[in-house]
Amino acid sequence: MSETTGREGISNQKADRGAWASRASTLKLDVGGYSVGGCKPSNQDAFAICQPMQRDELVHKGVVACLADGVSCSEQGQRASQISVSQFVEEYYATPKTWGVKHSAGQVLHALNQWLYYQSNQSELQHNGLVTTFCAVIIKSNTAYIMHVGDTRAYLYRNQILTPLTQDHRRQLYGQQSFLTRSLGMDSHIEVDFQQIRLEQADRLLLVTDGIHEWLGDADMQQILSSSVLPAEQQARVLVEAALASGSQDNVSGVLLEAQSLPSLTMDEYIEELTGRVIPPVLEEGNRIDQYRILRVLHSGPRSHVYLAVSEFDTKRYVLKMPSLNFAEDYQYLQGFVREGWLGEQIANHRVMKIHPFSRHSPFLYHVCDWIEGKTLRQWMDDNPRPELGKVRLMAEEIIKSLRVLQRHRLIHRDIKPENLIVNQLDEIVIIDFGSVYSEHFDEIYTPIEETVPVGDIKYLSPECLSGGKLSVRSDMYSVSIIIYEMLTGHFPYSFPKAITSSAAISRWPEYIPLGSYRRDLPFWMDLVIRKGCFPQANLRYAAFSELASDLFHPSAEIMKQASGRSLKSKNPVRFWKVVSLCLFFIVIVQLTISLD
Repeated sequence: MSETTGREGISNQKADRGAWASRASTLKLDVGGYSVGGCKPSNQDAFAICQPMQRDELVHKGVVACLADGVSCSEQGQRASQISVSQFVEEYYATPKTWGVKHSAGQVLHALNQWLYYQSNQSELQHNGLVTTFCAVIIKSNTAYIMHVGDTRAYLYRNQILTPLTQDHRRQLYGQQSFLTRSLGMDSHIEVDFQQIRLEQADRLLLVTDGIHEWLGDADMQQILSSSVLPAEQQARVLVEAALASGSQDNVSGVLLEAQSLPSLTMDEYIEELTGRVIPPVLEEGNRIDQYRILRVLHSGPRSHVYLAVSEFDTKRYVLKMPSLNFAEDYQYLQGFVREGWLGEQIANHRVMKIHPFSRHSPFLYHVCDWIEGKTLRQWMDDNPRPELGKVRLMAEEIIKSLRVLQRHRLIHRDIKPENLIVNQLDEIVIIDFGSVYSEHFDEIYTPIEETVPVGDIKYLSPECLSGGKLSVRSDMYSVSIIIYEMLTGHFPYSFPKAITSSAAISRWPEYIPLGSYRRDLPFWMDLVIRKGCFPQANLRYAAFSELASDLFHPSAEIMKQASGRSLKSKNPVRFWKVVSLCLFFIVIVQLTISLD
């Protein structure tokens, strides 16, 4: 990041990243900021603006502008504001692309606040801490995300009307006295106001410190913005100079962003580019496509075709996945196919199948995936129809480890089943097929395509997935628990009717079939663990994968208490029915004796 011209050593930063040439319908902003110390000996305000020049970063992370005002009663206010704006920008762009804006910014601000608070506590003087107000705008696609703590304000200027977007975190005392109720570094816990708005062409977003808004009213600022058409940086300077002319006694800073052009829909552009490609015909061994020669057909179904191929470029083997021609007109399916490729690019972990970026030169639509030596969990289950409990627990632990990779990226797979899990040569589980993965990132990039039918196999699909309810890590936990049950018994814990509607998914969910109905050699507590993991109501399942994994090996006191308090029927159903039969036999003998007498 390079420093722009500032006054009196303030850290005002403006950064570019890479070299992405602007084109029609991409996000294009005019941005600028201006800051002066005013009548004070030092300037404790700081701002930073970052416009990524790489398309990938611009689309998935957006443009960031932030403004901070160090608390004047502290000698470290200047340092606090400078660190806040510079670190926020750097750390935000370092977060995974699969994270949404709110989560990414929230995590960064939480860590930043903790660091400032810790440093403040090292000072012998309580009033001399690293404390600062903070306000940031992140513009991604057509949406602006505003986060704010303190009394640095954000405004929207649209159709010549200036509208406040934030409320000051300040409490007024008697007379002119007031104090901040919230700011970065003030407390170990920070509560940040967060909102998002849909942008329109020519909208302007304005960030100002109290050195401006306490000396210029909203009407004054609106008049200034309406009276001239200047570049953003010059317009910010006009506001600063107007505040100084009105007698501002504080540091004076402003940042302005104007939407010159907005993308139609960034993810749609990406999808349109790829879904416009040709779907390859069904291939056979020996056929070629681009630089790949088909070695073997791995799968050929109504939805997709999967091949093992060798590349002429590096002689390595790859898996090629191609959509079926049956879905050439199904935009929803093709959209999911493109999303699957994008997600496979983002996750670099040996427990998740790697999908390579789409070729810029190929006219065809298909995935190029790393080849994984091994077999599907379905094949493993066929080869091990009655595995030992210890082996199943190890396999379950492997599945959970792999799913936690997705969880760290805030992804929900939604289609966990044995066919989508590969057991490699080290007996590790590798997740494949991301066509049904849900990411909050997709919610933030608006798309007109909505899912009209549930995704996934109903035998492994949680009720909330089927009914369109709120998804969470517990949705994939349900699927994992079903798989554990199936590995142990070869059956499913729920017997589904031929048709089940999504509206009645939870209320009419089939009754759970105890594990002991198929295997009496397993401990009863194991049945309780699995049943809790795949309970129809999500809030009654385990809260985290770690809890499920722990109970599979070392059942908790709660599980053991439930197991010890069960009835004879659940403890030993065979003995229970023997006792019942014996009692009935004696009753019959007694009745016969009485009738003969």
